Amino acid sequence: MVEKNKNEIRTSVFLRKLLNAPEIENFIESNSQEMEHPSFDAYITNMCKKTGKVPEQVIKNSAIERTYGHQLFNGTRKPSRDKVIQLAFGFNLDLEETQKLLQIAQKNPLYPKIKRDAAIIYYINKHKDIFEMQYILQSLKLTLLGGD
Repeated sequence: MVEKNKNEIRTSVFLRKLLNAPEIENFIESNSQEMEHPSFDAYITNMCKKTGKVPEQVIKNSAIERTYGHQLFNGTRKPSRDKVIQLAFGFNLDLEETQKLLQIAQKNPLYPKIKRDAAIIYYINKHKDIFEMQYILQSLKLTLLGGD
C-alpha cells in the first residue's frame, strides 16, 4: 500500500469534515484559517529562505527576465502558469513541489496526458535545467515555456 503524505491525509480529513458539516457558513467561518493559502510572492520568498537561494539566482535559473522576476517576488505581478513552471525549474523542485507551487499560484496542475505537460513532468522528475527543457520542447514542436 502506498503511504499518503501528511498533506493528503489532512486534506481527506478536512473533506470529511466539510461533507459532514451541518451548515457551510459555520464551517467556513470556523475553518477559514486552515483554508487560507499564503500569497504567491510570500511563498516563493519563503522558499528562498528555506533553500538558501537568493531571488536573483532563482530568476536566472528560471530563464525569466530579471525585472519581471523581481516583480513576481515582490508581488506586483501575478505569474502565468508557464512562469510558475519556470520558477519550479529555477528552484529545482520535484514534481510534488511543482504541483504545490502551481496550486499556490492558483494555476492548473501539470497533467501527464497532455504532451507538453508530459515532457515538463519528465524533465522535472529528472532534475534537468530549464534550457534542456526548452530544447526538448522545441525539438518536439511544442510551445516553449514563457511563450505566453
